[in-house]
Amino acid sequence: MAFCIHLIPWIRRGSSQCNFKINLQLSFQCCIFTSVIEDTSPPTRHGYRPDFRFGNTLVEVKADLHSFRNFRAALLQLAYYLSDDTDDRGLLVLVNPRITEAALRNEWRLIERALHPAMVRRLTLAVRRQSGIIPIAGNLKPALSKRLLLDNVDRDARVQPNRAPHSSDAILLVLLNQWFLRKGPMTNQWLMRAVGCSYPTVAKALRRLQDVIQRFPDRRFQLWGFPTDEWNRIVANRERAHPTLHYADRSGQPRNAESLLRRASKSGRNDIAIGGVIAARHYHPDLDLRGTPRLDLTLHSPDGHADLSFIEGLDPALERVTDKEERATLAIHVLRRQTSLFVAAPKGLPWADPVATLLGLYDARLEAQAKEFLDHLVMGVG
Repeated sequence: MAFCIHLIPWIRRGSSQCNFKINLQLSFQCCIFTSVIEDTSPPTRHGYRPDFRFGNTLVEVKADLHSFRNFRAALLQLAYYLSDDTDDRGLLVLVNPRITEAALRNEWRLIERALHPAMVRRLTLAVRRQSGIIPIAGNLKPALSKRLLLDNVDRDARVQPNRAPHSSDAILLVLLNQWFLRKGPMTNQWLMRAVGCSYPTVAKALRRLQDVIQRFPDRRFQLWGFPTDEWNRIVANRERAHPTLHYADRSGQPRNAESLLRRASKSGRNDIAIGGVIAARHYHPDLDLRGTPRLDLTLHSPDGHADLSFIEGLDPALERVTDKEERATLAIHVLRRQTSLFVAAPKGLPWADPVATLLGLYDARLEAQAKEFLDHLVMGVG
């Protein structure tokens, strides 16, 4: 066995300091083995981080994307992230999108006009369907294309109930909730306890939102306007800020939402609240929607251990589904912050907060009703 060490000098951009990279090769007779360390958890920048790294490519995975607005938001997030480092490339993978490949190529032409050519050259867009990987734009390397064919490539686009959301997202959701309900200004300590985070985390989030934060002489603060860009980012990445588990009854005789709700109300659980369409009608009785397509429940799980034992009591035939094309009759939204902010009801289960309710409408693909409900909440503040 022979060791060969190469010291390669390099100078960090913008610095006169000289460092050394060490290349270590271990050779056994005529074979050389090199170890490539893959950083599967890129650092967070601007309140966001891609799903994983493959070599020098940062990969963001979006499942079941069905609007150009969410596509643009996801691509811009990746571009913002890349702007801090000139060495990395970015790949956006759309898993079973509802947008056709032809429409995505047309959209990419518009993106090429809007973004700097140097940034466009670093971006790649691909679609994964059952038929395989379909390159849309950019340079997709064969090794990475093969990696994307693995069954678990979209694991970060699926719900991970035990994965804590970004604290900046949780802080924004609490601020919005307090604003919509006209709770008035709050302190740093109150927000830290509600979310379950540190003072530096709160301070950083407030600096990010400084254009829509109103501060008072006693150091309290509140939102004074709706942060449209930040909200669009939350909606585009709602599987992180608002992880959801979907269940369906494949017996052929599914219970309706009202029947499931009656059973849930008898569960004796104090960590469950009503969300989705039913809660939206509570907050906005004139919501334009006929029927109740499914039951949405919010499960408060601050320690990361989601107790789902009550689901069998709702209907033993309910099964977890991960295919978003399959119609769900039950959705469980896992809430990870320290304080639930549930709204008490005269009897039965409490209501999920308005923001969690709103995100449930987006998850159910009721975008028109979500927009109507959001407009109702914003107008209620004004």
